[in-house]
Amino acid sequence: MSTPLIWFVFMNLSILLKPGYCTETSDQVLSITPQTQEQVDILRNVSTHYETVLWQPVSNEYISTQVQVHLYVPANSSVTVKAILQKHGITHKVLLANPNVLTEMQMKNDSTDPRSGSTFYERYHTLEEIYDWINRTAQDNPRTVKAILIGSSYEKRPLYVLKLSFNDRPNRKAMWIDCGIHAREWISPAFCLWFVHHSLSFYQQNTEITRILDSMDVYVLPVMNPDGYKYTWTAIKRRWWRKNRSISNSGFCVGVDLNRNFDVDWGIKGSSQNPCEEINCGPFPESEPETQAVANFLRRHKNIVQLYITIHSYSQMLIFPYSYTFDQAENHNDLLEMVQEAAQRIKRHYRNTYTYGPGAATLYPSSGGSDDWAHKLGIKYSFTFELQDRGEYGFLLPPSHISGACNEALLAVKTVGVKVLEKAQAPANHHTI
Repeated sequence: MSTPLIWFVFMNLSILLKPGYCTETSDQVLSITPQTQEQVDILRNVSTHYETVLWQPVSNEYISTQVQVHLYVPANSSVTVKAILQKHGITHKVLLANPNVLTEMQMKNDSTDPRSGSTFYERYHTLEEIYDWINRTAQDNPRTVKAILIGSSYEKRPLYVLKLSFNDRPNRKAMWIDCGIHAREWISPAFCLWFVHHSLSFYQQNTEITRILDSMDVYVLPVMNPDGYKYTWTAIKRRWWRKNRSISNSGFCVGVDLNRNFDVDWGIKGSSQNPCEEINCGPFPESEPETQAVANFLRRHKNIVQLYITIHSYSQMLIFPYSYTFDQAENHNDLLEMVQEAAQRIKRHYRNTYTYGPGAATLYPSSGGSDDWAHKLGIKYSFTFELQDRGEYGFLLPPSHISGACNEALLAVKTVGVKVLEKAQAPANHHTI
């Protein structure tokens, strides 16, 4: 091949790989906002056919007029789907023209050693790398970190919780953080790693994290859904998997949405008993070993765990109970005050906007969620944090955005953590007056 021809191929390849470049034969993510009920019905139909995958909302039952829909369309369905949209006057824009390239970017990893510096935490990691990180973190910090096996997944992978404990004062309370309940939300496990690293690095340097760790033990579950997470790393086409990997009795479809499987108004709203649905709630509450392991651990520790946080993506929301009902939680005002302050601090420090409020009103009604269940268990400060972004990259948030997303979430965690400590101390202060 001649030199000019090689140069021509190289230049055109670089153009093809640019995020804004779009061809009719590539996979794409479309942004669509239906204007009428007829368009809603068309879009619901399209989203269940042609191998498309709904990114937002999670289920076609949530598609409604004037609400933005993010739809992954594979290359072999692109022409057909766009023809249907055009036929019915449904406008769309290409949100991501080359999701496969972004997926490959997420999977690229130049740093596998946790001791190699901060760049380790600015990459996404395979399940095996995360397990190795858990073991190394516990081994390297024997006085402050303990790895606890709380159960195993459907495919018998271990569920490890890291306990961070910086002193042995009596009557210590605790907080819980879980990540990776939904397999495709890779920024979630990345945050759990980021939080542990920050805690170990900045204890006695950062005022807020020091105050929290002096007063509470912290339980961190980096990957609640290891089977699903592992599956998303096996092939580009499997990157959008959400559920766990349990096999239903029907044998036709795989997976349960673990965030619909907790025993709180189970199977009623925003969930499905159809095992082929993304929001399949399972055959019965706590049917899944992952859900059961977390629920059993929290039941055993409900007298000490004061704060529950579950990390998700994407949409930039700080949510609190309830999602299963529009009724307000008894401590609604306290929860609202906490997320409002967290959102304001994120806006002030990072110039990024987070929506906040009770789940049903802020996101959508859904039953069987972990935060509602934890609140009903008696952990009255219970939250779901939806991390970056709002759809520019969605589940394909580039590694270069990990630090920004995690620092925002970290600020929110520290804000509510300190507020919980203040609330816990308030009654004692009142009695001393």
